Amino acid sequence: MIKASNLKKGNVVTIGNQIYVVKHIDVKTPSARGALTLYKVRFAQVQTGQKYEQSFKGSDALTDIELTRKPVQFIFREGSMYVFMDTEEYAQHSLPAEALENQAEWLDESLEGIVGLFMDGKLIAVELPQIIVMEIAETSPSIRGATVTGRTKTATLTNGVEIQVPEYMSSGEKVKVEVENARFISRAG
Repeated sequence: MIKASNLKKGNVVTIGNQIYVVKHIDVKTPSARGALTLYKVRFAQVQTGQKYEQSFKGSDALTDIELTRKPVQFIFREGSMYVFMDTEEYAQHSLPAEALENQAEWLDESLEGIVGLFMDGKLIAVELPQIIVMEIAETSPSIRGATVTGRTKTATLTNGVEIQVPEYMSSGEKVKVEVENARFISRAG
């Protein structure tokens, strides 16, 4: 059993004889005294990828399932299926696009640090690194002397995702990006 307050992205739980992977947690803390903190959790059903949302109090208990975590590497996409290789046993496993949600846009053959979640030897989900390094494919020209200001501009990364970057950044530069929120962190060294 795991309390709702201890849930993390990637946890696998059972709800009504169905197995779900935690995809996102939104914590709501009411301002009234004595009010309980609520955890709005978005799940994906393991077999179908169907989304499910439910709110829990911090003390609510859920039945968690133990998973095997192994390093995997994305190798290619075939139709709507994404193929990963278990880097320990070199076995290939596929996941449908629905199971990846917004993770698919970050997948690249060179991306390292992907962790596969396995249940009974079957890949059911992947966890991407929280921060990855990407190259800016296109952005407006950098403005001289813009290093002092906190203003931002839109930049398109090599994977097609648009993020806000400081005005001094230019095309071809590498940046660190937070995957979950598609947010600029810093210039990559």
